[in-house]
Amino acid sequence: MWRWVTCVALAFVMAIGVAPVAVAAEPNWSGLDARFHDGPIPAPGGLIASVPLEPALSVSGAAAAYRILYSTIDQHNSPAVSTAAVFVPHGIAPAGGWPVIAWAHGTVGLGDDCAPSAQPRSERDDEYLSHWLEQGYAIVGSDYAGLGTPGLMSYLNSTATAHSVVDSVIAMHEMGLPLSPKWAVVGQSQGGAGAVDTARRATEFSRGTGLDFRGVVATGTPANVQSIVKTAGPDMALPAGTGPAANSYTAYILAGLRDARPDIDVNSVLTPAGLDAVGKGETLCKSDLDRALEHMTPTDFFRAPLASLPGIAEALDVYMGTAVSGYDRPIFLGVGSKDTDVPPKLTLQFADQLVANGQDVTLKVYPDADHSGAVLASLPDSTPFLAAQFAG
Repeated sequence: MWRWVTCVALAFVMAIGVAPVAVAAEPNWSGLDARFHDGPIPAPGGLIASVPLEPALSVSGAAAAYRILYSTIDQHNSPAVSTAAVFVPHGIAPAGGWPVIAWAHGTVGLGDDCAPSAQPRSERDDEYLSHWLEQGYAIVGSDYAGLGTPGLMSYLNSTATAHSVVDSVIAMHEMGLPLSPKWAVVGQSQGGAGAVDTARRATEFSRGTGLDFRGVVATGTPANVQSIVKTAGPDMALPAGTGPAANSYTAYILAGLRDARPDIDVNSVLTPAGLDAVGKGETLCKSDLDRALEHMTPTDFFRAPLASLPGIAEALDVYMGTAVSGYDRPIFLGVGSKDTDVPPKLTLQFADQLVANGQDVTLKVYPDADHSGAVLASLPDSTPFLAAQFAG
C-alpha cells in the first residue's frame, strides 16, 4: 500500500499542471510592467490599468485583446495586485452583453517572467480559447497574484487562486466592454484545481458586485492532492522513469507552501540541495527549472519526512484542499484515461465524493486522451454543458 501511495505521489508531482507552453522567452509586458507596483491598491476587483495586449500574445479567435492590472487578495490575506489577459470575440455583442469565461491556467512557473499574459500562448491553448471566443464568450485569464506582480505566486493555493480569478472577472467588468454579468470558470490541471476552488467560492467572493456565476469546467484536475503531498520525504519509492519534471513540481509546491505558511518550518526538513532547488523554483520557469534540476530526484530534497513537521497535515489541508460540498452551481469534470501526469483516479474519486454529497456534477472520461489531450477532447461535451448553464 505504501509503495502504491508514493508512486501515485510521484506521478502527481511529475507533471501536475502541465501545460504545453514555452515560457523561457523574454517577457513582453505590453507596456504594463507591474513587477514592482507600489501604488495604491483599491478594494478587491478594482481595475488599476488597462492596455492593448501585444498582438503576438493574443489568440487567433480574438477581435481585441488587453492586458490589465487589478486588485485582489493574496495568500497572506493582504491587499495585492494581479495581471490578466482579456480577449474579446468578433462581432457585435448580444443584447445584455457577452457572457464571460474566466480561464485558469496550468503550471508555468513562479517567476515573474513566466506570467502567461507576457508570453505567447501554446497552440493547444490558442485553439481552446479561440473555440470559446467563437462561441460568443469574452475571456479573462488571470496570471494569479505574484506572477508578474509583487510577491510570490501561491502555487496550488485554493483560496488565493480563487481570489485572483474572481477579482479578474470583477475588474474586467470595469473596462467599459459590453459584458453580461453571467460568467463561468474553466481550467486545466493546476488551473483545473483552481477552477474548482474558484467555483466553490465564486458567489461569496463576488457578492455585491452584480455578477452571476453559472458553473465550472475543469479537466485534468488534481483534486485534494494534499493527501498525496503529505507522503513526501527521503524514503519515497520512486517509480521507474521519474524525470526532471518531478523535481520542478516538488520545488514549486514547497516554495509556495513555505511562503504561505512561514510558521511551518519547511526548510528544516530539506537538504542543502533541496533548499537550493526550492530557491530556484521561486524564479525559474518550468522548462528552465527542469533543466536546472535534472540531476536530482524528489527524495534528494528531503532529510526528514514532510509529515514530521508539527501542524503540516492541517496546513496542507488549508493550503491546497479541495471542497467536496457546498457548490451552488453545476460542475463539469473531464479526465483522460491515458493521463500519466495527474492520476485519473484523483478526478474519479472527487466526482464520487461530490455525488455522495448531493452536488450537481457531470463526469466525462475520455479513453484515448492523455493529460493535455483531455482539454480539446472535452469540448464536444463541455460546450453544450456551459451553454445550458448560461441559458438558465
